[in-house]
Amino acid sequence: MTWFAAFGRPKVPEMPRPEEILPDRATPIPVTEPHAVLGTSLTPPFPAGTARAVFGMGCFWGAERKFWSLPGVVTTAVGYAAGFTRHPTYQDVCTGRTGHNEVVLVVYDPARLPFETLLRTFWESHDPTQGMRQGNDVGTQYRSGIYFEDEAQHAAARASRDAYGRALAAAGHGEITTEIGPAGPFYYAEAYHQQYLHKNPGGYCGLGGTGVACPVGLRG
Repeated sequence: MTWFAAFGRPKVPEMPRPEEILPDRATPIPVTEPHAVLGTSLTPPFPAGTARAVFGMGCFWGAERKFWSLPGVVTTAVGYAAGFTRHPTYQDVCTGRTGHNEVVLVVYDPARLPFETLLRTFWESHDPTQGMRQGNDVGTQYRSGIYFEDEAQHAAARASRDAYGRALAAAGHGEITTEIGPAGPFYYAEAYHQQYLHKNPGGYCGLGGTGVACPVGLRG
């Protein structure tokens, strides 16, 4: 893995250099089953009037569970985004040589669930100050990220970052390292990863917040 130096000495994870990037795979990972909790489709076309949001906040098993329970969420799926290799597998991503983040795709009804509520769930459910890690999970795929679909989401994400950054600073935490960028291709993860903690209730979840409330979306 690219974040280990010679003789096993750990170093800070880094995005892969161009010569390190794994080659594209020819075919996507097949997605055939419905959402194990909601019973809805994981793939487009999604219902008219819905919107999409993509978040990275550490291991995607626990992150997905945070979102599927919110009223107004139509479906969720885990996958890979913000990287370079087309159609990566989980094993590819874990090498650190695809540049992808483990993310959750959230399809929601904005008439019932404002984007700001998704942002509040995002900020309060993990520690966005840890860089390329989340707890004991270390690597480029565990970085904090918001990947926006349009300029309205972009503006809301930036405003929420600034507001939560002030709240974290007041509580003695470090600076936010969350990346905010446009939503590029979303590659679905393998079927066994989808709704993993519903299928495996005793499964690993390393997700943990800072305990600091986010002031975004608390009114209205």
